[in-house]
Amino acid sequence: MFSRISQFRFIKPLKNFSPRNVMIFLAILGPGIITANVDNDAGGITTYSLAAANYGYSILWMMIPTTIALVVVQEMCARMGAVTGKGLSDLIRESFGVKVTFYVMVALLLTNMGNSISEFAGIAASLEIFGISKYFSVPVSAVLVWLLIVKGSYKVVEKVFLVACLVYIAYPIAAFMAGPDWPVVMKATVTPTFKTDNAYLMTLIGIVGTTIAPWMQFYQQAAVVEKGITADQYNFSRIDVIFGCIMAIVVAFFMMVACASTIHLHGLKIETAADAALALKPLVGQHASTLFAFGLFNASLFAACILPLSTAYYICEGMGWESGVDKDFEQAPQFFWLFTIIITISACLILIPNAPLMAIMFISQVVNGAVLPFVLMFMIKLINDKNLMGRYVNGPLFNIIAWLTVVAMIVLTVIMTIDIAFPGLIKRLMTF
Repeated sequence: MFSRISQFRFIKPLKNFSPRNVMIFLAILGPGIITANVDNDAGGITTYSLAAANYGYSILWMMIPTTIALVVVQEMCARMGAVTGKGLSDLIRESFGVKVTFYVMVALLLTNMGNSISEFAGIAASLEIFGISKYFSVPVSAVLVWLLIVKGSYKVVEKVFLVACLVYIAYPIAAFMAGPDWPVVMKATVTPTFKTDNAYLMTLIGIVGTTIAPWMQFYQQAAVVEKGITADQYNFSRIDVIFGCIMAIVVAFFMMVACASTIHLHGLKIETAADAALALKPLVGQHASTLFAFGLFNASLFAACILPLSTAYYICEGMGWESGVDKDFEQAPQFFWLFTIIITISACLILIPNAPLMAIMFISQVVNGAVLPFVLMFMIKLINDKNLMGRYVNGPLFNIIAWLTVVAMIVLTVIMTIDIAFPGLIKRLMTF
């Protein structure tokens, strides 16, 4: 087992710490960090904030198994992209056929539409805190996002995204300003707590669904392919993936700590991430509230670029159409029209008065969690295909973690469904 796993170790580039290796790593840096961190988007911040506001520190334990699963899943995607030179949708179509690919694409399109809508909802809500109307902020943001992707090159777009990742430092700062009891926080993080009520199960699924969203696997692999990363460079790419995943989880962790140590402690009720930002103001101070709100805007705008982009990537790959930021409307019309349509629909829906934005944002994360096992099953099958991956197939440890993630999500989804259909049944069975 060790020999197979060790072939993917990332220690070698660090051991040979030469100027050449540093330059190679900096050239490859991007897909892993961007993909993992963009998942701390409006829907993600809402899910993490609500989870911590409702359950306090007792929900923090979920971040450890989620981190392990996230690293394994994203590493598999990047490895498949580097070894095969193809996106995940491409591989699914070639291995499982057009019919299966079509149904997967439809499910992911519907899920991602909900996610994209939530990003513009986050833009609207965060800037309304600063007194800017959504009727101004949403159209302007939509145009900026469209111009960046349609008129920019992949290198320019990637640099903008990497700068956006730096703004997430706002959440650790807000958490420290909240003054949590750190020994209690650490104890809760390593002590699993499990409840059987439907709301708690939905929260668990939402946390995993927003942290390891299905769109991430497709975007990660597509970004690796478009950047031209090969198997020979993969050790460096793997560092990018692992660092990005850990960075994203650390940001989410501090986000939850900030809400648990203030909003939950004072028994306040919130419905959105914007509510969380406002709630911090009287509890911690103006600066923490502003940091939280600004972080929400940055995350929402960042993800409003990536989510429609990832949707265009995987649909075009799945259907065999040309795709890529470095192309133009003439070279890849379906790719850019899909991107444009998704942004237009998402932004327009936000401008409808009394639209159920909170329901869309939270449910989209739960649906992410329910769809994830099916995407992971395709991935596990592909990455263990020796004809496709050669010596780069999964080792036993990675397969065990991947399958445990699949089983856990299916079990949680089934339990949640049963509890919805037969309220209280699960709790009675647990106490029997």
